[in-house]
Amino acid sequence: MSGRFIALEGGEGVGKSTQGRMLAEALRARGIEVVTTREPGGTAGAEAIRAMLLSTEGEGWGPRAEALLFAAARADHVEKLIRPAVARGAWVVCDRYVDSSRAYQGGGGGLSDDDVMTLHRIGSEALLPDVTVLLTVAPEVSAARLALRDGDAADRIGGRGADYHARVAAAFRRFAEAEPGRFVVIDAEGTPDDVHARIMAALS
Repeated sequence: MSGRFIALEGGEGVGKSTQGRMLAEALRARGIEVVTTREPGGTAGAEAIRAMLLSTEGEGWGPRAEALLFAAARADHVEKLIRPAVARGAWVVCDRYVDSSRAYQGGGGGLSDDDVMTLHRIGSEALLPDVTVLLTVAPEVSAARLALRDGDAADRIGGRGADYHARVAAAFRRFAEAEPGRFVVIDAEGTPDDVHARIMAALS
């Protein structure tokens, strides 16, 4: 059986981590080997870069340096974890992938989509998921969920202003409209079970 690569995308507080876990459990129940992972992260090298990127100490990174670091973390992740897992027939379920770089450093940070994708071609040989599940919620819902989840302890990227996050959400919507063959857009409001059922229906 051939492997598959599924990415879950969306802004802050849409429930990607929860839905990734539920999707992995459902696939395992069908006898499929599933590797769950996240970006930035997934390998020792990429997790080290994640800690640098999300730290709230110091003055942080400019959008270009940030994009380079994300691309470096992804290159390690693709080479050491994603490609080998898919090659042996496993399904990889990843919490964020290159569309997050396109939305955050591109839509939110002002880099061109072409710049972000050029880094992706260099670092990860332009590998894209078989399916990208885009979870969407209204801004007020995501703000309420984040307040419950993080309190006052948001990381450097999650803690940016509402206008930044609105640009990110708009960028994700543009990508899904431009590539309907790769994206499934899921309404992520309601209970986790409701959202999970929508994802399973879309993927079937």
